[in-house]
Amino acid sequence: MLESRPSYDDLIDHLVRSTALQRGEAARVVLDVLAYFDETTEEFVRRRHRELQARGLTNPDIFERISDELPHRAVAPPELSLRQLRRIVYS
Repeated sequence: MLESRPSYDDLIDHLVRSTALQRGEAARVVLDVLAYFDETTEEFVRRRHRELQARGLTNPDIFERISDELPHRAVAPPELSLRQLRRIVYS
């Protein structure tokens, strides 16, 4: 059985016409953007925790920053307490 996948050819064509991107690069950009917006709240929290930890921030600063960033996501999740954020990272 073949999996049905939407075609983004029109968007890829638009990017090729309107930027200096080659077709393969434009396709990769489209897939990267879709993956970014497909990220769940839990995946976002874990990813940002890793990124901020790698930059040397401490957990109190990390969780405060993540809490500030969540409402600005494309589809904002319900408000999460700092305790809920810690549970996501450490579960």
